[in-house]
Amino acid sequence: MASAFSHAILAVAMGKGFQDSVMNWRVLLIGAVCAVLPDFDVIGFYFGIRYGHLWGHRGMTHSLFFASILSFLLVAILDFKKSKTIVLPHFFYFFICTASHGVLDAMTTGGLGVAFFSPFDPTRYFFDFRPIQVSPIGIDRFFSVWGFEVLLSELTWIWVPSALFVGAVAVFKQMKPKGAT
Repeated sequence: MASAFSHAILAVAMGKGFQDSVMNWRVLLIGAVCAVLPDFDVIGFYFGIRYGHLWGHRGMTHSLFFASILSFLLVAILDFKKSKTIVLPHFFYFFICTASHGVLDAMTTGGLGVAFFSPFDPTRYFFDFRPIQVSPIGIDRFFSVWGFEVLLSELTWIWVPSALFVGAVAVFKQMKPKGAT
C-alpha cells in the first residue's frame, strides 16, 4: 500500500482541480479521509480475516463498488437538500478520492493486488507500471529505514506530481477571465 499521507495528499490535490464554488476545506478534508479509509480493512488481520478474503486487505474496501456506496452515502448525508450543481461534483470527488486508493496500491511493489471489482469479481489486480515502494503495515515498521524508502518513493511518484498539478491548476485559474466559470 502507499502510505496514508500520500493517499491524503493526492485527494487534496485532486480537489483543487474542482471549481472553488463547490469545493471548500471541509469537503477536501472529507475527500482525504475517503482516500485513507480503504486501509481500515487491516483491522481484519486482528480478527483472523486472511489477506485474500473478500473483506481482507485490498479487498472489498478497495473496490469501485465500495467507492460508489461510500460516495453516495456521504452526499446523501452531507448534501441533503442542496442543488445538483453541488451534489454531483461532491459525489464524483468522493468517488475518485476513494477509488484513487486502490489505483495507488495497484502501483506498489508488494501485496496480493487490488480487488477493484469486488464483490462481483474477487480477482486482484496490479498495474504493469509499479514504481511505488510498498508501505509496511504497522506504525512501528513505518518508522524505519523501510518507511523512509517508501516516503522517498512516494515523494517522487505522488507528492511532486500532486504539487505540480496543484500549481498548474492555480495558474490556470488565474488565467481565466473574471466572471468566467
